[in-house]
Amino acid sequence: MGSYLFSIVLTVHVLVGLGVIGLVLLQHGKGADMGAAFGSGASGSLFGASGSANFLSRTTAALATVFFATSLGLSYLATDRQKAPASIMDAAPEVPAAATEAPPAAPQEPSDSKAQSIPK
Repeated sequence: MGSYLFSIVLTVHVLVGLGVIGLVLLQHGKGADMGAAFGSGASGSLFGASGSANFLSRTTAALATVFFATSLGLSYLATDRQKAPASIMDAAPEVPAAATEAPPAAPQEPSDSKAQSIPK
Protein backbone atom coordinates (compact mmCIF):
# COMPACT_ATOMS: atom_id res chain seq x y z
CA MET A 1 0.00 0.00 0.00
CA GLY A 2 2.82 2.40 0.86
CA SER A 3 4.59 2.05 -2.47
CA TYR A 4 1.37 2.78 -4.39
CA LEU A 5 0.73 5.89 -2.33
CA PHE A 6 4.33 7.01 -2.81
CA SER A 7 4.00 6.56 -6.60
CA ILE A 8 0.75 8.52 -6.72
CA VAL A 9 2.13 11.41 -4.64
CA LEU A 10 5.33 11.44 -6.71
CA THR A 11 3.32 11.60 -9.96
CA VAL A 12 1.19 14.47 -8.64
CA HIS A 13 4.36 16.21 -7.44
CA VAL A 14 6.01 16.05 -10.87
CA LEU A 15 2.86 17.18 -12.70
CA VAL A 16 2.32 20.11 -10.31
CA GLY A 17 6.00 21.07 -10.67
CA LEU A 18 5.64 21.14 -14.46
CA GLY A 19 2.46 23.20 -14.08
CA VAL A 20 4.23 25.75 -11.89
CA ILE A 21 7.04 26.03 -14.44
CA GLY A 22 4.55 26.55 -17.26
CA LEU A 23 2.56 29.18 -15.38
CA VAL A 24 5.66 31.11 -14.39
CA LEU A 25 6.81 31.17 -18.00
CA LEU A 26 3.38 32.43 -19.15
CA GLN A 27 3.40 35.40 -16.79
CA HIS A 28 4.71 38.79 -17.81
CA GLY A 29 7.68 40.30 -16.08
CA LYS A 30 7.72 43.63 -14.27
CA GLY A 31 8.86 45.49 -17.39
CA ALA A 32 5.96 44.18 -19.50
CA ASP A 33 3.46 46.43 -17.70
CA MET A 34 4.88 49.55 -19.35
CA GLY A 35 4.26 48.18 -22.84
CA ALA A 36 0.76 47.01 -21.91
CA ALA A 37 -0.08 50.51 -20.67
CA PHE A 38 0.40 51.95 -24.18
CA GLY A 39 -1.63 49.23 -25.88
CA SER A 40 1.11 47.00 -27.25
CA GLY A 41 0.52 44.03 -24.97
CA ALA A 42 -3.19 44.23 -24.19
CA SER A 43 -4.53 43.06 -27.54
CA GLY A 44 -2.38 39.91 -27.63
CA SER A 45 -3.26 38.80 -24.12
CA LEU A 46 -5.59 35.85 -23.67
CA PHE A 47 -7.19 37.19 -20.48
CA GLY A 48 -7.06 40.93 -21.20
CA ALA A 49 -4.74 43.55 -19.78
CA SER A 50 -5.54 43.11 -16.08
CA GLY A 51 -7.19 39.69 -15.85
CA SER A 52 -4.11 37.65 -16.67
CA ALA A 53 -2.11 38.86 -13.68
CA ASN A 54 -4.75 37.89 -11.14
CA PHE A 55 -5.68 34.54 -12.71
CA LEU A 56 -2.13 33.39 -13.39
CA SER A 57 -0.74 34.57 -10.06
CA ARG A 58 -3.53 32.93 -8.07
CA THR A 59 -3.19 29.67 -10.00
CA THR A 60 0.58 29.74 -9.52
CA ALA A 61 0.13 30.30 -5.77
CA ALA A 62 -2.33 27.39 -5.54
CA LEU A 63 -0.03 25.05 -7.46
CA ALA A 64 2.95 26.15 -5.37
CA THR A 65 0.98 25.28 -2.21
CA VAL A 66 0.16 21.83 -3.61
CA PHE A 67 3.82 21.41 -4.61
CA PHE A 68 5.00 22.14 -1.05
CA ALA A 69 2.36 19.79 0.39
CA THR A 70 3.44 16.96 -1.90
CA SER A 71 7.07 17.66 -1.01
CA LEU A 72 6.26 17.21 2.67
CA GLY A 73 4.19 14.12 1.88
CA LEU A 74 7.04 12.56 -0.09
CA SER A 75 9.51 13.21 2.69
CA TYR A 76 7.13 11.60 5.20
CA LEU A 77 6.50 8.57 3.00
CA ALA A 78 10.20 8.11 2.20
CA THR A 79 11.30 7.84 5.83
CA ASP A 80 11.72 4.42 7.38
CA ARG A 81 9.65 4.52 10.53
CA GLN A 82 11.18 1.48 12.25
CA LYS A 83 12.33 2.20 15.78
CA ALA A 84 16.09 2.26 16.07
CA PRO A 85 17.63 0.21 18.88
CA ALA A 86 18.78 2.16 21.92
CA SER A 87 22.07 0.27 22.03
CA ILE A 88 24.08 -1.70 19.51
CA MET A 89 23.84 -4.65 21.89
CA ASP A 90 20.04 -4.66 21.53
CA ALA A 91 20.37 -5.55 17.85
CA ALA A 92 23.00 -8.27 18.37
CA PRO A 93 21.74 -11.86 18.13
CA GLU A 94 21.96 -13.91 21.29
CA VAL A 95 24.55 -16.68 21.13
CA PRO A 96 24.25 -19.54 23.64
CA ALA A 97 27.26 -20.01 25.90
CA ALA A 98 29.53 -22.87 24.85
CA ALA A 99 29.98 -25.77 27.28
CA THR A 100 33.40 -25.96 28.87
CA GLU A 101 34.95 -29.10 27.45
CA ALA A 102 38.51 -30.16 26.98
CA PRO A 103 39.86 -29.30 23.54
CA PRO A 104 40.02 -32.26 21.18
CA ALA A 105 43.30 -34.14 21.19
CA ALA A 106 45.62 -33.69 18.25
CA PRO A 107 45.25 -36.48 15.72
CA GLN A 108 47.95 -39.08 15.95
CA GLU A 109 49.75 -40.16 12.84
CA PRO A 110 49.55 -43.80 11.84
CA SER A 111 52.57 -45.89 12.71
CA ASP A 112 53.24 -47.02 9.16
CA SER A 113 53.63 -43.43 7.97
CA LYS A 114 56.82 -42.18 6.36
CA ALA A 115 56.60 -39.06 8.48
CA GLN A 116 58.26 -40.91 11.35
CA SER A 117 61.30 -41.71 9.25
CA ILE A 118 62.06 -38.01 8.62
CA PRO A 119 64.87 -36.88 10.92
CA LYS A 120 64.06 -34.04 13.24
